[in-house]
Amino acid sequence: MAKIFQVTARAGMTRVVEPVARGLLRAGVSPNAVTVTGTVGVLVGALGFGARGHLVAGALIVTFFALTDLLDGTMARMSGGSTRFGAFLDSSMDRIADSAVFGAVAYWLATQGDHAGTAAALICLAAGGLVSYVKARAEGLGMTCNVGIAERTERLLIVGVGGLLTGFGVPLALEIALWLLAAVSIFTVGQRMAHVYRQAQLVGRE
Repeated sequence: MAKIFQVTARAGMTRVVEPVARGLLRAGVSPNAVTVTGTVGVLVGALGFGARGHLVAGALIVTFFALTDLLDGTMARMSGGSTRFGAFLDSSMDRIADSAVFGAVAYWLATQGDHAGTAAALICLAAGGLVSYVKARAEGLGMTCNVGIAERTERLLIVGVGGLLTGFGVPLALEIALWLLAAVSIFTVGQRMAHVYRQAQLVGRE
């Protein structure tokens, strides 16, 4: 499912992203610099706005800077492919950005006395990290783990829509989005563990 969103986004933004990527490369800007800048922007949106209850502004800023995932990847491809450090940096910055988003949401909900929403946000924070860890650990062991219904794109999309709707006055939209996300994240962890288990069983029979 994540690939559907990613392919659609890339196809729709190619005419914008590629010229920008070429311009940045000509100006001497590296893909890694774009990766870090995108993460800083997400931190500003999440911690500077979302955590203070400015949900619409926070969601829009986070979405804008999250799109640097498309830009730095395009730049890396144009410059000859991603380096090992570039791939490592990108994954690490993604985890920092995701933690800031869900940490900010949990903080704001806690200040509003929304204990159920805070719990859901914390579950999303933990489960989201586990979704990424299971994949990284499996790939480190030489297996594939590119499955699941709630990869990073879906997680940010769901919490972003919930934040926007709440910011526009729709009651409980963010809390509902968080509980939905918590459920699909936990399910995704199970999907990935089952996928790796099946691969391990096949290898054990060989």
